Amino acid sequence: MPERTEVQVRPGREADLQALTDLYNHYVRETPITFDVEPLTLEQRRPWLLSHPEDGPYRLLVASQAGRVLGYATSSPFRPKAAYATSVEVTVYCAPDAGRRGIGTLLYASLFEALAGEDVHRAYAGIAQPNEASGRLHARFGFRPIGVYREVGRKFGRYWDVAWFEKELGSERSR
Repeated sequence: MPERTEVQVRPGREADLQALTDLYNHYVRETPITFDVEPLTLEQRRPWLLSHPEDGPYRLLVASQAGRVLGYATSSPFRPKAAYATSVEVTVYCAPDAGRRGIGTLLYASLFEALAGEDVHRAYAGIAQPNEASGRLHARFGFRPIGVYREVGRKFGRYWDVAWFEKELGSERSR
């Protein structure tokens, strides 16, 4: 019987670009979870990867097991204007065959632990509807619903709502 290896969470790196792009493109092609409508190339995805350094408020954490990427979580700028600097938008994506294994929970726990020392006051998450699993994950981490953008995105020939959720991160410097 093969030895089971633990799932590791670590910062994303250039060597992950292909796996991260493939994972994301699954959601582009198959689901309304992202509003990208065409798969992205490695060249298109590279700036996104490079915009998430190993430290600071904008992180990319990767869950892997035995060298295989199972998912990732990010914190990114919420909006480009300076007054939004202490707010981040967060997201998590899991490989299609890695769902319901606690990977999303592990990634978010690691992300919020990493953000605890940063000057970040709030985290926001936009979830295309319906998506009960993502809603449960965000509720587990203390996100609360703050509103819905109705029919804000069109994909697969129909309109989709996006529910917005907010979480206080508690940075003392941001108060």
